[in-house]
Amino acid sequence: MKTISLYICLLGLLCSTMVAQERYVPSQENLDAREWFEDARFGMFIHWGVYSILGDGEWVMNNQDIPADRYRLLPTFFNPTAFDAEKIVTLAKEAGMKYITFTSKHHDGLAMYDSKVSDYTVIKSTPYQKDVLRMLEQACKKHGMKLFVYYSQLDWNHPDFYPRGWTGRKTGRPESGDWNAYLAYQDAQIKELAENYDIAGFWFDGWWDQAPGKEDWHREVDYRISGNDWHLEKTYSMIHDINSALLIGNNHHEMPFEGEDFQMFEKDLPGKNTTGFGGAGISQLPLESCQTMNSSWGFNLQDTKEKSEKELIQFMVQTFGNGANLLLNVGPMPNGEIQTQHINNLKAIGDWMDIYGQTIYGTQKGPVSIEGSMTSTRKDNSVYLHFYQLDQQKIELNGLDAKIKEVILFKDKSKIKHKRSNQGVVIEIPTEKQDSIVTVVEVVLK
Repeated sequence: MKTISLYICLLGLLCSTMVAQERYVPSQENLDAREWFEDARFGMFIHWGVYSILGDGEWVMNNQDIPADRYRLLPTFFNPTAFDAEKIVTLAKEAGMKYITFTSKHHDGLAMYDSKVSDYTVIKSTPYQKDVLRMLEQACKKHGMKLFVYYSQLDWNHPDFYPRGWTGRKTGRPESGDWNAYLAYQDAQIKELAENYDIAGFWFDGWWDQAPGKEDWHREVDYRISGNDWHLEKTYSMIHDINSALLIGNNHHEMPFEGEDFQMFEKDLPGKNTTGFGGAGISQLPLESCQTMNSSWGFNLQDTKEKSEKELIQFMVQTFGNGANLLLNVGPMPNGEIQTQHINNLKAIGDWMDIYGQTIYGTQKGPVSIEGSMTSTRKDNSVYLHFYQLDQQKIELNGLDAKIKEVILFKDKSKIKHKRSNQGVVIEIPTEKQDSIVTVVEVVLK
């Protein structure tokens, strides 16, 4: 019995050692990329594909129950002659953005790049016949912008995406398929993206379609495989083996899995879970929130719920104050152009960032906040207070314990009165000094 017990202990130790050895350890290049990512703070999300033709968002194939064979007619008249990658990248730069994330393949399955492992691409299936991703890549390199690729693991077109999850169940595909064949296809496309394009990382989506147990928002279906059977560890290892600096994030609405380099929050602030997409867990990885300019990701002709310049900037400062990047979305129209209202809002944001960018780029989450009123960022000896709701002159800041050298209004550098209180410090911002969008105050610490 002693011999058996010893054998079991040794076997357990060996197994635990093997698991430890297999744990993801990011390279120095990856850690450097993470640091750049956190410093960048602001990026542009681009949702664009043949679905824009129907003007009903990127989920139109699922929402309108369009059979796959009928949907495949769309690419045959997708010819966005007004698409200008240079113009879009320049707009992103003018808005103060430091990177772009583009939908290389969305849930409809069509690759918006020159995929060699599929005929269902913007090159082979449309009269446009141009590599959209390559054009964005070249424009980004020209303007010093990094490029990430969104890739949907969910595919409503591919016949081997089977068993079905809770979406795309009325696309007329045979109720059969080879799941492992689909994963091989997926990894082949991901591999060519990693090897053939100058990108900074991957933004995955769609894992949740095959993930049972999320009763709060996943629909019940008759059958589906486990979310674990995506074999993410294999995909992630392949990517990092190609280039260890590539950053990986996955919009699965769970705490990050092994091999991921940043955590994302869809239409939400970190940990708030106001959308019901995920729990309140926040990891120690770099964070990113993504948000729409109206209420849609892809072009939606009838979406008139445009967020104002004020709403967007106030969400921005709340995101940055929660220690996260903001990935702000545009959904180009079928001709490739961005809606005028979105352009105007981006330029207004750029004007704001020209003034206040110092309080955003390269900062960390600040030490003080007021729920529903103020968030803060910090860099070196400065704490930047961003008041997005302010209806009084005297404000008490609890938890700001460090000694203060001075408090100034960031915009005009005028001095702000301050004094110590039992809980922290009280500052006084005259009404005439308060901004209608965001009032920014710099607290300089000794």
